Amino acid sequence: MRVLVTGSSGRIGRAIYARLCRTHEVIGLDEIPSSTAGFVGNIADPALLRRALHGIDAVVHAAAFHAPHVGIVSDAEFERINVQATREIADAAVQAGVRRLVFTSTTALYGTAATPGSKAGWVDESLEPRPETIYHRTKLAAEALLEAISAQAGITVTVLRMSRCFPEPAPVMAAYRLHRGIDARDVADAHALALEAAASGFRKFVISGATPFRIEDVEELVRDAPAVLQRRAPELVDEFRRRGWKLPQGIDRVYSPMLAMRELRWRPQHGFREVLRMLDDGFSEVLPPRNQ
Repeated sequence: MRVLVTGSSGRIGRAIYARLCRTHEVIGLDEIPSSTAGFVGNIADPALLRRALHGIDAVVHAAAFHAPHVGIVSDAEFERINVQATREIADAAVQAGVRRLVFTSTTALYGTAATPGSKAGWVDESLEPRPETIYHRTKLAAEALLEAISAQAGITVTVLRMSRCFPEPAPVMAAYRLHRGIDARDVADAHALALEAAASGFRKFVISGATPFRIEDVEELVRDAPAVLQRRAPELVDEFRRRGWKLPQGIDRVYSPMLAMRELRWRPQHGFREVLRMLDDGFSEVLPPRNQ
């Protein structure tokens, strides 16, 4: 396939671009010049979109404002880029004859629904979001408009709600890989499988690291996470003890990627052991631990 990736200069867009290049012809679009951006400019530019979409079979739309932009970028600009530009990209893709679109979304849009308080939230595709910020609201609105466009125009749309994926102190990042974090390479693999799957209509999936936790653990996770970790992830407990790191005392949510693992035949490969390896090898994707 000939695939257009928007946001191709960003961390996730670049990872998706690199993964898709193994098997597809990939064109990147980003307002930041880079080696992965064949087209440079704003995704809200109609003329640029028409040029970028010429001869394209599928689109991965990863460009957006994100959580760090909240309070810096105006709400109106969030709406313009995250919602209106998504509509324009989807409409232009339909007009260009594109039949498949993958949208990079976020588990952050679940908002307060993910953390019920008395127990850890068990977060999957059936949970109704309760968004809090303009970031959450605009990503959820973009999903809704893509679902409507899919129904109206017959384009296949897959939404991937990815969990936390950015450099953090190693103990935090390693623990998160069990319940609310993911490696960019696993995100990219999910996008590739979503593009290549024999499917139609609109679908959405939670994309997060494989969790050892079970739904029956949710009450104990909040009040005594070390006990659950000892039972479900003893290797992580041993590594934390060896390195002198403190275990999290409470875990407030678990993102479950089981539907994506089943329907996309996707398997996250880079869990907490990979975080430790990258730390030991000096990769900047993992930050050194802070004083605990």
